[in-house]
Amino acid sequence: MSSSALTALSPLDGRYAATLAALRPLLSEFGLIHRRVQVEIEWFIALSDLGLPEFAALPAPERARLREIVAAFTEADAQAIKDIEKTTNHDVKAVEYWIKQRLAGEPALAQAARHGEFVHFACTSEDINNTSHGLMLKAARDTVLLPALDGVIATLAGMARSLAAVPMLSRTHGQTASPTTVGKEIANVVARLQAARERIAAVKLLGKMNGAVGNYNAHLAAYPEIDWEAFSRGVVEQQLGLSFNAYTIQIEPHDYMAELFDAVTRSNTILIDFARDVWGYVSLGYFKQRLKAGEIGSSTMPHKVNPIDFENAEGNLGLANALLAHLSQKLPISRWQRDLTDSTVLRNMGVALGYALLAWSSLAKGLAKLEINEAALAADLDAAWEVLAEPIQTVMRRHGLPNPYERLKELTRGKAITRESIQAFIQTLELPEAEKQRLLAMTPANYIGKASELASKLGAAQ
Repeated sequence: MSSSALTALSPLDGRYAATLAALRPLLSEFGLIHRRVQVEIEWFIALSDLGLPEFAALPAPERARLREIVAAFTEADAQAIKDIEKTTNHDVKAVEYWIKQRLAGEPALAQAARHGEFVHFACTSEDINNTSHGLMLKAARDTVLLPALDGVIATLAGMARSLAAVPMLSRTHGQTASPTTVGKEIANVVARLQAARERIAAVKLLGKMNGAVGNYNAHLAAYPEIDWEAFSRGVVEQQLGLSFNAYTIQIEPHDYMAELFDAVTRSNTILIDFARDVWGYVSLGYFKQRLKAGEIGSSTMPHKVNPIDFENAEGNLGLANALLAHLSQKLPISRWQRDLTDSTVLRNMGVALGYALLAWSSLAKGLAKLEINEAALAADLDAAWEVLAEPIQTVMRRHGLPNPYERLKELTRGKAITRESIQAFIQTLELPEAEKQRLLAMTPANYIGKASELASKLGAAQ
């Protein structure tokens, strides 16, 4: 069988390929090879600035050309490296050989070519890999994942404010409860997501370039007079834009990856909670869904308009979290100074984050279809006069009336309550007239506390 969207094992590269197009060049094998080339070249350029007698500083045109190779890196270049790997059976060594070939093949890189043995100088493969993974995650997080999550948050924040005053019956334990507003319930989700989003953004992405077991052994064997730790820190932080980890085994221990993946998982868990709630609200009729011409909800029931975007989101959020949880639990564990179990697992970063991005896209699509159904919300509230037992017994407590909770429990628990029955009870109470009139004016729809205010000021300084 040929390789195509129809024969792809993963739906991320099949059915959903278009949705994940922005992530593919960053977290695919192409993305890994591309970043390896970048790291090798930046290390090579930095070595030329050390003042080594054997490796003079590269002239500006050659530096620019080397970085142009990185900027213009193509799939054909990645394939050429893969072809070398068929012989070396070592992916990082294949990158080193490809760069040396490029140096030797370009007259404009004559000085660099004379010093080709400084490509990958004193490096272990993991010096290249760990920094490449850091660069991959940085690009994916900053240019794709956070913007996508920000889009969901912005949509929800807009809904929270626009629906701030639309009353809605709460359902604690699935039962009628004190009313809220649609906007306030969405604002609750926004506040949680904003905090989770900041945790994702705050994770420091680490890198190390300290040799085979983290001690600069080979570096010092060649040049014992150089402060290799300071040099490596400069490459990692200044040239690659990562945070330096000074204490490692052969691999960077991946604790920051676990922190990042756990932070994404937390966001996903919040969104699973939200997707399930919206599914329920659609079922109750609180939301309608805009129709799309030609779309079919059921192969046998023509009337159906299913909340499929929220169902797809929930399913893919679960897949993402399962994979992210394994990554965060496995990656920080390595036998002695290094085993290879992290290598194959790391190749699934794009899969795990891809399912998250796919889910966020489904949520955004679903949210764009929602229309509030105020008539259904109002009808639900008008059928739940029993929720006013709470404010009535609380006012009774204030004014010292006997057994307020017990009297309201006797009146309402398990019984059908109407406006007439609840107001008749209020009329019997020995309360100040102003208090009695305030309770008589109360309805399930206007008993919403500060819900509207809280939703309206979402994002304002607290």
